[in-house]
Amino acid sequence: MLDYLRELFSLHHRRALVTGGSSGIGYAMAEAIGRAGAEIVLVARREEELDKAAERLRGHGVAVSWISADLGKHDGVERLCSTAGDIDVLVNAAGNNIRKPMADLTYDDYEQSVAVHLSAPYLLGQYFGPKMASRGWGRIINIGSQQSVRAFGNSGVYGAAKAAVAGLTRSQAEAWSARGVCVNTIIPGFVLTPLTEPARSVPGRTEELAVRHMAGRNSVPQDFAGAAVFLAGDASAFVTGQMLFVDGGFAVH
Repeated sequence: MLDYLRELFSLHHRRALVTGGSSGIGYAMAEAIGRAGAEIVLVARREEELDKAAERLRGHGVAVSWISADLGKHDGVERLCSTAGDIDVLVNAAGNNIRKPMADLTYDDYEQSVAVHLSAPYLLGQYFGPKMASRGWGRIINIGSQQSVRAFGNSGVYGAAKAAVAGLTRSQAEAWSARGVCVNTIIPGFVLTPLTEPARSVPGRTEELAVRHMAGRNSVPQDFAGAAVFLAGDASAFVTGQMLFVDGGFAVH
């Protein structure tokens, strides 16, 4: 049985790049993929946080390196592509959370949101996707949102960008799946991470959102470990172009 499970889920001899990998969902997915055997390349802006995350991963026996890059800037994406090396698994988990009322959004808010949530996954896919396809194997995992499929809580340009990520996933899957590259989007519910602290600071908001999940609680980053390993490996070889809702039933409640 163990040999069978290793064949399905082992990520040994794979190399995974995880953006937003120093905290939250990104870190949890990096840890899961790394503990399944892959070498990890963490990407985020803050060097101190990257160094701490890398040390945590090493404590789990994970081979890890990191690259500091601001993916909201085109030169940051270009530098990442030129220094990351060969990548088998790309996880686009970097994000920001500009969630003002629609009428209060500025053009700078728009540019920041689109750059991080849509342009960076697109550009990284354009760079790494064809290389994966030329080798006959690859995985791209994009992180969407409830706003990929619905308006929810000042969706604004954040919602527009996350909806576009779902469309980008389908386009990438169409382009490269026939050559062994599976591309999917994970849709979370409400996750207790540093990124959602502004929403959690509103009295009663966290409790209200917990009730909306069929599971009866809000999500934590560790809830994404199993989905990360599944979508990063051979077990998901016939799963592509999909939105996988890891949301405790939020979207159907």
